[in-house]
Amino acid sequence: MTITQLKYVLAVAEHKNFTLAAEKCFVTQPTLSMQIQKIEEELNILIFDRSKKPIQLTDIGQKIVNQAKNIVNEAGRIQDIVEQQKGFIGGEFRLGIIPTIMPTLLPMFLNNFIKKYPKVKLIIEELNTVEIITKLNNGHLDAAIASTPLMEEKIKEVVLYFEPFVAYIPEGHRDFHKEEIEVADLNLDELLLLQDGHCFRDGILNLCKNNPKNDFNHFKIESGSFETLIKLADEGLGTTLLPYLHTLDLKEVDKLKLRNFKEPRPAREVSLIFPKSELKIQIIDALRTTIAGVIKGAIVFQNVQIVSPIPKK
Repeated sequence: MTITQLKYVLAVAEHKNFTLAAEKCFVTQPTLSMQIQKIEEELNILIFDRSKKPIQLTDIGQKIVNQAKNIVNEAGRIQDIVEQQKGFIGGEFRLGIIPTIMPTLLPMFLNNFIKKYPKVKLIIEELNTVEIITKLNNGHLDAAIASTPLMEEKIKEVVLYFEPFVAYIPEGHRDFHKEEIEVADLNLDELLLLQDGHCFRDGILNLCKNNPKNDFNHFKIESGSFETLIKLADEGLGTTLLPYLHTLDLKEVDKLKLRNFKEPRPAREVSLIFPKSELKIQIIDALRTTIAGVIKGAIVFQNVQIVSPIPKK
Protein backbone atom coordinates (compact mmCIF):
# COMPACT_ATOMS: atom_id res chain seq x y z
CA MET A 1 0.00 0.00 0.00
CA THR A 2 1.08 3.61 -0.56
CA ILE A 3 0.67 6.91 1.26
CA THR A 4 -1.56 8.10 -1.59
CA GLN A 5 -3.85 5.10 -1.15
CA LEU A 6 -4.11 5.80 2.57
CA LYS A 7 -5.02 9.40 1.83
CA TYR A 8 -7.84 8.12 -0.38
CA VAL A 9 -9.07 5.93 2.47
CA LEU A 10 -9.05 8.88 4.85
CA ALA A 11 -10.96 11.02 2.35
CA VAL A 12 -13.73 8.45 1.97
CA ALA A 13 -13.87 7.94 5.73
CA GLU A 14 -14.35 11.67 6.21
CA HIS A 15 -16.84 12.40 3.43
CA LYS A 16 -18.63 9.00 3.46
CA ASN A 17 -18.95 9.25 -0.31
CA PHE A 18 -16.57 8.00 -3.02
CA THR A 19 -17.46 10.70 -5.54
CA LEU A 20 -17.01 13.57 -3.11
CA ALA A 21 -13.80 12.06 -1.76
CA ALA A 22 -12.43 11.79 -5.30
CA GLU A 23 -13.23 15.47 -5.94
CA LYS A 24 -11.39 16.49 -2.77
CA CYS A 25 -8.38 14.38 -3.81
CA PHE A 26 -8.45 15.73 -7.38
CA VAL A 27 -8.77 12.29 -8.99
CA THR A 28 -11.57 10.51 -10.80
CA GLN A 29 -13.98 8.39 -8.81
CA PRO A 30 -13.00 5.14 -10.62
CA THR A 31 -9.31 5.80 -9.86
CA LEU A 32 -9.98 6.36 -6.17
CA SER A 33 -12.27 3.32 -5.90
CA MET A 34 -9.74 1.09 -7.63
CA GLN A 35 -6.91 2.15 -5.32
CA ILE A 36 -8.99 1.52 -2.21
CA GLN A 37 -10.04 -1.86 -3.57
CA LYS A 38 -6.37 -2.74 -4.06
CA ILE A 39 -5.70 -2.11 -0.36
CA GLU A 40 -8.71 -4.20 0.63
CA GLU A 41 -7.54 -7.06 -1.61
CA GLU A 42 -3.99 -6.76 -0.28
CA LEU A 43 -5.21 -6.99 3.31
CA ASN A 44 -8.05 -9.39 2.50
CA ILE A 45 -10.58 -7.30 4.43
CA LEU A 46 -13.29 -4.69 3.75
CA ILE A 47 -12.54 -1.18 4.98
CA PHE A 48 -15.93 0.22 3.99
CA ASP A 49 -19.45 -1.18 4.13
CA ARG A 50 -20.73 -0.06 0.74
CA SER A 51 -24.23 -1.44 1.34
CA LYS A 52 -25.03 1.41 3.73
CA LYS A 53 -25.89 4.97 2.77
CA PRO A 54 -23.90 6.97 3.57
CA ILE A 55 -20.92 4.62 3.36
CA GLN A 56 -19.76 3.39 6.76
CA LEU A 57 -16.47 2.04 8.08
CA THR A 58 -16.36 -1.58 9.10
CA ASP A 59 -14.99 -2.37 12.56
CA ILE A 60 -11.60 -3.27 11.14
CA GLY A 61 -11.87 -0.30 8.79
CA GLN A 62 -12.12 2.09 11.73
CA LYS A 63 -8.91 0.67 13.20
CA ILE A 64 -7.17 1.01 9.84
CA VAL A 65 -8.29 4.64 9.50
CA ASN A 66 -6.93 5.46 12.95
CA GLN A 67 -3.57 4.00 12.01
CA ALA A 68 -3.63 5.59 8.55
CA LYS A 69 -3.90 9.04 10.14
CA ASN A 70 -0.72 8.40 12.09
CA ILE A 71 1.11 7.10 9.02
CA VAL A 72 0.08 10.03 6.80
CA ASN A 73 1.09 12.52 9.53
CA GLU A 74 4.48 10.86 10.00
CA ALA A 75 5.05 10.81 6.24
CA GLY A 76 4.41 14.56 6.21
CA ARG A 77 6.93 14.95 9.00
CA ILE A 78 9.72 13.61 6.75
CA GLN A 79 9.31 16.53 4.33
CA ASP A 80 8.98 18.82 7.33
CA ILE A 81 12.31 17.62 8.75
CA VAL A 82 14.05 18.22 5.43
CA GLU A 83 12.66 21.75 5.15
CA GLN A 84 13.67 22.58 8.72
CA GLN A 85 17.19 21.29 8.09
CA LYS A 86 17.46 23.53 5.04
CA GLY A 87 16.02 26.49 6.96
CA PHE A 88 13.23 26.72 4.40
CA ILE A 89 10.06 28.54 5.48
CA GLY A 90 7.55 28.20 2.70
CA GLY A 91 4.76 26.22 1.12
CA GLU A 92 1.03 26.13 1.72
CA PHE A 93 -0.14 26.87 5.25
CA ARG A 94 -3.82 26.72 6.27
CA LEU A 95 -4.74 29.00 9.18
CA GLY A 96 -8.11 29.29 10.92
CA ILE A 97 -9.11 32.33 12.98
CA ILE A 98 -12.25 32.78 15.07
CA PRO A 99 -14.60 35.65 14.02
CA THR A 100 -14.09 37.80 17.14
CA ILE A 101 -10.31 37.86 16.63
CA MET A 102 -9.90 37.95 12.85
CA PRO A 103 -11.05 41.55 12.09
CA THR A 104 -8.68 43.14 14.62
CA LEU A 105 -5.63 40.87 14.77
CA LEU A 106 -5.26 39.86 11.10
CA PRO A 107 -4.65 43.41 9.76
CA MET A 108 -2.05 43.91 12.49
CA PHE A 109 0.28 41.09 11.44
CA LEU A 110 -0.61 39.87 7.93
CA ASN A 111 1.31 42.44 5.92
CA ASN A 112 4.43 42.00 8.06
CA PHE A 113 4.25 38.24 7.76
CA ILE A 114 3.83 38.00 3.98
CA LYS A 115 6.66 40.50 3.45
CA LYS A 116 9.02 38.61 5.74
CA TYR A 117 8.02 35.13 4.51
CA PRO A 118 7.07 35.53 0.83
CA LYS A 119 7.42 31.79 0.13
CA VAL A 120 4.59 30.91 2.50
CA LYS A 121 1.19 30.62 0.82
CA LEU A 122 -1.25 31.49 3.60
CA ILE A 123 -4.79 30.19 3.23
CA ILE A 124 -6.88 31.84 5.94
CA GLU A 125 -10.38 30.83 6.99
CA GLU A 126 -12.73 32.50 9.44
CA LEU A 127 -14.18 29.65 11.51
CA ASN A 128 -15.81 29.18 14.88
CA THR A 129 -13.99 27.20 17.56
CA VAL A 130 -15.88 23.94 16.98
CA GLU A 131 -15.08 24.06 13.25
CA ILE A 132 -11.43 24.83 14.00
CA ILE A 133 -11.04 21.86 16.36
CA THR A 134 -12.65 19.52 13.80
CA LYS A 135 -10.43 20.74 10.96
CA LEU A 136 -7.26 20.57 13.05
CA ASN A 137 -8.05 16.99 14.05
CA ASN A 138 -8.90 16.04 10.45
CA GLY A 139 -5.71 17.57 9.06
CA HIS A 140 -7.52 20.33 7.13
CA LEU A 141 -5.85 23.13 9.09
CA ASP A 142 -2.20 23.51 10.03
CA ALA A 143 -2.88 25.94 12.88
CA ALA A 144 -5.44 28.37 14.22
CA ILE A 145 -5.84 31.42 16.42
CA ALA A 146 -8.54 31.04 19.04
CA SER A 147 -9.58 31.79 22.58
CA THR A 148 -8.18 29.24 25.03
CA PRO A 149 -7.82 27.09 27.10
CA LEU A 150 -9.71 24.44 25.12
CA MET A 151 -8.41 21.31 26.88
CA GLU A 152 -8.24 19.31 23.64
CA GLU A 153 -6.09 16.19 23.98
CA LYS A 154 -4.55 16.30 20.50
CA ILE A 155 -4.08 20.07 20.25
CA LYS A 156 -1.20 22.17 21.58
CA GLU A 157 -1.78 25.76 22.73
CA VAL A 158 0.84 28.53 22.73
CA VAL A 159 -0.43 31.73 24.36
CA LEU A 160 -0.04 34.88 22.23
CA TYR A 161 -1.60 37.50 24.53
CA PHE A 162 -4.29 38.23 27.10
CA GLU A 163 -7.07 40.54 25.88
CA PRO A 164 -9.21 42.31 28.51
CA PHE A 165 -12.98 42.71 28.21
CA VAL A 166 -14.13 46.33 27.98
CA ALA A 167 -17.67 47.53 28.72
CA TYR A 168 -19.49 49.78 26.24
CA ILE A 169 -21.96 51.88 28.22
CA PRO A 170 -24.09 54.51 26.41
CA GLU A 171 -24.96 57.90 27.86
CA GLY A 172 -27.99 57.80 30.08
CA HIS A 173 -27.14 54.42 31.54
CA ARG A 174 -26.80 54.30 35.34
CA ASP A 175 -23.13 53.17 35.08
CA PHE A 176 -22.08 55.76 32.48
CA HIS A 177 -20.49 58.09 35.04
CA LYS A 178 -18.42 55.37 36.70
CA GLU A 179 -14.70 55.49 35.92
CA GLU A 180 -14.41 51.69 36.25
CA ILE A 181 -16.99 48.96 36.62
CA GLU A 182 -17.14 45.60 38.37
CA VAL A 183 -18.45 42.23 37.23
CA ALA A 184 -21.24 42.66 39.81
CA ASP A 185 -22.50 45.65 37.76
CA LEU A 186 -23.34 43.44 34.79
CA ASN A 187 -26.97 42.51 34.25
CA LEU A 188 -27.70 39.91 31.58
CA ASP A 189 -31.24 41.26 31.15
CA GLU A 190 -29.75 44.35 29.51
CA LEU A 191 -26.49 42.92 28.15
CA LEU A 192 -26.35 42.67 24.35
CA LEU A 193 -24.64 39.43 23.31
CA LEU A 194 -23.17 37.82 20.24
CA GLN A 195 -25.14 34.94 18.76
CA ASP A 196 -24.79 31.42 20.12
CA GLY A 197 -21.65 29.71 18.79
CA HIS A 198 -19.24 32.54 19.55
CA CYS A 199 -16.76 31.71 22.30
CA PHE A 200 -16.65 35.40 23.31
CA ARG A 201 -20.35 35.09 24.18
CA ASP A 202 -19.62 31.96 26.22
CA GLY A 203 -16.89 33.84 28.04
CA ILE A 204 -19.33 36.60 29.01
CA LEU A 205 -21.88 34.07 30.24
CA ASN A 206 -19.18 32.36 32.29
CA LEU A 207 -18.15 35.73 33.68
CA CYS A 208 -21.71 36.42 34.85
CA LYS A 209 -22.42 32.94 36.23
CA ASN A 210 -21.95 33.85 39.88
CA ASN A 211 -23.86 37.13 39.76
CA PRO A 212 -27.15 36.55 41.65
CA LYS A 213 -29.02 39.17 39.61
CA ASN A 214 -28.55 37.06 36.46
CA ASP A 215 -31.03 34.23 36.05
CA PHE A 216 -30.25 33.50 32.35
CA ASN A 217 -33.94 33.50 31.45
CA HIS A 218 -34.09 36.68 29.43
CA PHE A 219 -31.91 37.70 26.49
CA LYS A 220 -33.28 40.68 24.62
CA ILE A 221 -31.13 40.80 21.52
CA GLU A 222 -28.31 38.73 20.06
CA SER A 223 -26.24 39.70 17.02
CA GLY A 224 -23.46 38.35 14.82
CA SER A 225 -21.20 41.42 15.00
CA PHE A 226 -19.81 43.87 17.54
CA GLU A 227 -20.71 46.77 15.24
CA THR A 228 -24.40 45.88 15.50
CA LEU A 229 -24.18 45.53 19.27
CA ILE A 230 -22.63 48.99 19.54
CA LYS A 231 -25.36 50.56 17.40
CA LEU A 232 -28.07 48.84 19.45
CA ALA A 233 -26.47 50.07 22.68
CA ASP A 234 -26.43 53.61 21.28
CA GLU A 235 -30.16 53.28 20.65
CA GLY A 236 -30.65 52.71 24.37
CA LEU A 237 -31.31 48.97 24.08
CA GLY A 238 -28.64 47.91 26.57
CA THR A 239 -24.90 47.64 27.14
CA THR A 240 -22.31 45.27 25.70
CA LEU A 241 -18.78 43.97 26.23
CA LEU A 242 -16.01 44.23 23.63
CA PRO A 243 -12.53 42.69 23.26
CA TYR A 244 -9.90 45.34 23.99
CA LEU A 245 -8.35 45.31 20.49
CA HIS A 246 -11.77 45.98 18.96
CA THR A 247 -12.00 49.23 20.91
CA LEU A 248 -8.84 50.73 19.40
CA ASP A 249 -10.50 51.63 16.08
CA LEU A 250 -13.69 53.13 17.54
CA LYS A 251 -14.54 56.75 16.89
CA GLU A 252 -13.37 59.12 19.61
CA VAL A 253 -16.97 59.88 20.57
CA ASP A 254 -17.60 56.17 21.09
CA LYS A 255 -14.41 55.69 23.10
CA LEU A 256 -15.95 58.02 25.71
CA LYS A 257 -18.49 55.25 26.40
CA LEU A 258 -15.85 52.61 27.19
CA ARG A 259 -15.27 51.51 30.76
CA ASN A 260 -12.50 49.23 32.00
CA PHE A 261 -13.16 46.69 34.74
CA LYS A 262 -11.48 47.04 38.10
CA GLU A 263 -8.41 44.84 38.47
CA PRO A 264 -8.00 41.99 38.03
CA ARG A 265 -9.67 42.74 34.70
CA PRO A 266 -11.59 39.84 33.10
CA ALA A 267 -9.80 38.83 29.90
CA ARG A 268 -9.63 36.15 27.29
CA GLU A 269 -6.51 34.14 26.56
CA VAL A 270 -5.68 34.17 22.83
CA SER A 271 -3.43 31.37 21.58
CA LEU A 272 -1.89 29.89 18.49
CA ILE A 273 -3.16 26.29 18.45
CA PHE A 274 -1.99 23.38 16.32
CA PRO A 275 -1.84 19.55 16.30
CA LYS A 276 0.66 18.01 18.70
CA SER A 277 2.35 16.38 15.69
CA GLU A 278 3.82 19.89 15.14
CA LEU A 279 4.01 19.59 11.37
CA LYS A 280 5.23 22.81 9.69
CA ILE A 281 6.48 23.99 13.07
CA GLN A 282 8.90 26.40 11.40
CA ILE A 283 5.95 28.33 9.94
CA ILE A 284 4.06 28.14 13.24
CA ASP A 285 7.07 29.64 15.02
CA ALA A 286 7.34 32.35 12.38
CA LEU A 287 3.66 33.24 12.89
CA ARG A 288 4.05 33.34 16.66
CA THR A 289 7.11 35.59 16.46
CA THR A 290 5.46 37.96 13.98
CA ILE A 291 2.28 38.30 16.05
CA ALA A 292 4.26 38.78 19.26
CA GLY A 293 6.20 41.58 17.62
CA VAL A 294 3.10 43.58 16.67
CA ILE A 295 0.93 42.84 19.70
CA LYS A 296 3.31 43.71 22.52
CA GLY A 297 2.70 47.43 22.10
CA ALA A 298 -1.07 47.11 21.86
CA ILE A 299 -1.86 45.04 24.96
CA VAL A 300 -0.58 46.80 28.08
CA PHE A 301 -2.79 45.34 30.83
CA GLN A 302 -1.09 42.75 33.02
CA ASN A 303 -3.35 42.17 36.05
CA VAL A 304 -6.08 40.08 34.44
CA GLN A 305 -8.37 37.19 35.27
CA ILE A 306 -8.70 34.65 32.46
CA VAL A 307 -12.29 33.79 31.54
CA SER A 308 -12.88 30.35 30.05
CA PRO A 309 -14.26 30.24 26.48
CA ILE A 310 -15.82 26.82 27.13
CA PRO A 311 -19.53 26.93 28.04
CA LYS A 312 -20.17 25.97 31.65
CA LYS A 313 -23.06 23.64 32.30
